[in-house]
This record gives sequence, C-alpha cells and structure tokens, in this order.
Amino acid sequence: MPRAPRPAAAALVREVGLRDGLQSIATIVSTARKIEWVDAAYAAGQREIEVGSFVPARLLPQLADTAEVLAHAKTLPGLVASVLVPNYKGAERALECGADLMVVPLSASHAHSLANLRKTPDEVVAEVARIRALRDASGSRTLIEGGVGTAFGCTLQGEVAESEVLRLMQALLDAGADRVSLADTVGYADPASVARLFGKARALVGDRLACAHFHDTRGMGMANVYAAWQTGITRFDACLAGIGGCPHAPGASGNVTTEDLVFMLERMGVATGIDVAALLALRERVAGWLAGETLHGTLWQAGVPRTGAGATSLAATH
Repeated sequence: MPRAPRPAAAALVREVGLRDGLQSIATIVSTARKIEWVDAAYAAGQREIEVGSFVPARLLPQLADTAEVLAHAKTLPGLVASVLVPNYKGAERALECGADLMVVPLSASHAHSLANLRKTPDEVVAEVARIRALRDASGSRTLIEGGVGTAFGCTLQGEVAESEVLRLMQALLDAGADRVSLADTVGYADPASVARLFGKARALVGDRLACAHFHDTRGMGMANVYAAWQTGITRFDACLAGIGGCPHAPGASGNVTTEDLVFMLERMGVATGIDVAALLALRERVAGWLAGETLHGTLWQAGVPRTGAGATSLAATH
C-alpha cells in the first residue's frame, strides 16, 4: 500500500446531531430549540451542519420541521447547511428549499439497504443518477454527496466485502455524485480496517472521498477517526453528546461525540475553528432538552486540562 499523505493541519467537523442524533431518540425537539442549537453551534465556530432530513413526517416526526430549520440555517453567512435525502422526492424538496448539500445514503449491505431504504444498493445508484439530472436541470448549485454506509460490516448481513464498498463508491461518482463519504453505521470498524479501506478508497477516487462518519458503539470511534485522518481525510461527522445511531441497524447507538472529537483534534494541533468551551456549554443546554435520553462523551465529565500540549489555548476559553 502506498505511504499515507502527510496529515493536514486543519479539519472540518460537520455536526449531524440535528439529523442523525435526533432521528434515533424518542424526544421531539421543538423547531425553536433546533434553531437555538444551530445558532449556538455556528457561534462556536461550526461551519457545516446537517440540519435534518426530507423524509415523510409519519416515518420520522422528529425531523418534520427540516424545511424551517434549513431556512434559518441559510441566513447564517458562511454556513454550509446540509440535509439527508433518501430518495428522488426528498431531493426535490432539498432543491426547492435551497440546501447547500444533500447526502444520499447508500448501504453497502444488501440486507440493510432493503431494511433502511427499500432499495438494493444498485437501485440507489440509479436514483442518484436521476437526482443528478434533476439538480442539473434546475440550475441549482446544491452538492450531492453519496454516503456509503455499513462500509465495515452490518448487524443484519454480517460481513461486507471491501471490494463491494469500493465498487459502490465508484458507481455513485459515475452516476453523478459530486463526492462520497464512508460510514461505519454499526460500529464494526477498527483502526487497522479503517486505514486499509480508506487507503484503498483514496487511491481509487482521491479527494472525492470527502468525509468519514464513525459510530462509537464499541469504543473505537476516536481511534478510527485518527486512522482515517492519517490517510488524509480532513472532514468528519460527529454528534453533540454522542447521540445518534440507525433505527434499522440494531446496536448501532452512539456517534462520535462532537466535543470530544474537536478537543482531540485541537489537542493534536489540528485547527478546527471551533471553541471547545462553547460546545460544552451547548451540550449542557441540549442535555436539558433531552432529559431521560442516553448521552455519551467524556470531555464534559473530566473538563479541559490545564497543563500539557495545547492546554493554554483550550483552557483560555473554558
């Protein structure tokens, strides 16, 4: 395998708690509070936020107000407001509402794809081609990101071959996706498998592999982020307070925690532009809105250290 590129000195953390996090819990957060969340995350320095998903409200009532939250997010200068769209109809809504980016999920696991989207993986690829044609015909500049999920295995199917993940990733780009991402939907990945698959994927498509999405289901989320970062990935999904998961993947609870991830990167000297103390304050506010729900993460318990590398800059805002 070719030597990994020199790691970058900056990274972007995309907040996906408003979509991936809230869709997986019973509590329905009001539109006003979601807008508060967006504003506070933006004030903390986050510049890409996944604000929701265009799915039928009867399926995910937690995300029924995505259009309203998106409309507010678009008023914030420099913020990239993304949404998840599971199908052509969702893409129509995303384009109508002016989303900056739409993520089209594809599961490399055939069993999970049928459970989650009621389509085979290759049918999703065909849907992306239709969405690209729709986007181009509309004259919109909305980006299309093909998100390849269950890239490291699946609780429903078991093993997912790396060759199939790479085939589907390339097929999404060939169908018209502007870029792709890889997701460990059920928390099966480990640092060695991440280094191997992301290394192969970057060798195949280069910088068009634009993002990594890890779950911390088995405690390896942060180590997996580091392994992906070493292959040259500089963009990561995360959820405030580590909420999230997948309704159709048993045991897939707990996304990588935003505040822990930002702290790790900053501690390593990787600039994120995000104020850790502001994230911790936002976490405390969101925790009040999610009373009774299971939250995750460790930085909120231990606090920001006062000594050691990077402590001065981090503690100054704590």
